[in-house]
Amino acid sequence: MGRGDLTNREWLLLEPHLPSPGGRGGRWNDHRTVLNGILFRVRTGIPWRDLPERYGSWKTVYERHRRWSADGTGNRLLQAVQADADLAGRIDWGIVGVDSTSCRAHQHAAGARKARPRVPKKRTTPRHHRPDEGLGRSRGGLTSNIHLAGEGGCRTMALLITPGQWGDAPQMIEVLDRIKVPRSLAGRPRTRPEHVSGDKAYSSHRNRRHLRRRHIRHTIPEPKDKRANRRRRGSTGGRPAGFDRECYRRRNEVERTINRLKNSRAVANRYDKRAYVSHGTVTVAAIRLWLRP
Repeated sequence: MGRGDLTNREWLLLEPHLPSPGGRGGRWNDHRTVLNGILFRVRTGIPWRDLPERYGSWKTVYERHRRWSADGTGNRLLQAVQADADLAGRIDWGIVGVDSTSCRAHQHAAGARKARPRVPKKRTTPRHHRPDEGLGRSRGGLTSNIHLAGEGGCRTMALLITPGQWGDAPQMIEVLDRIKVPRSLAGRPRTRPEHVSGDKAYSSHRNRRHLRRRHIRHTIPEPKDKRANRRRRGSTGGRPAGFDRECYRRRNEVERTINRLKNSRAVANRYDKRAYVSHGTVTVAAIRLWLRP
């Protein structure tokens, strides 16, 4: 077993949720070997063609990663490890932090062909198949934003890829809606944390109204200009937003989650052209964090 490869315990947890070999063609390469190759590439950020020979054909590893990113296998694996952690009581539902980070896009991530317009089908396209490929242009070049929700153990609950120039506040609701932790025994997946924290970028009436409607307590500081505008309006300005300093001190947990994700070099810099493949790369890094004891 190489450095960073799956242990027997980790493999037994993931194996039941991987697609079974089928269809035409020759015998599939072992899922465990391919998955170890994907983990190696995500951790090191090397080009796919430079994968060590012990993982088999680089093209097989890449195609398996691309296919699993497209059909939602990566998301199912993430939910599986979250369900196992929830059953063991290792998820801190007390407070979930929401934040984002910017990732520079390598020159190899640019230039993806635009999808041709097709006749709409009954099955809708997954949301992570973005027509803009999640790339935004700024002074520093092409960038992508990773929006995520992290729990107290510095692990990712849900994530979203957007272009670099997109704001944080409009993405908060969608990130929280992606939290779906299956219950191993019975019942619907758990989707609602007890408390949500965010910085000033997430202070908006839409976000606060959504959290109140779902009965989720929140700690989001109000910017100075909004406080001044509320005071200027007098009694029509509404009540000031509540703010719990003790809860806000745990703000560093989601920032440490981002730091741990970016230890994977393929996450710190985006090398994937397609947005759904980039989403799958970040998902693999998140799964790696959940598998650690």
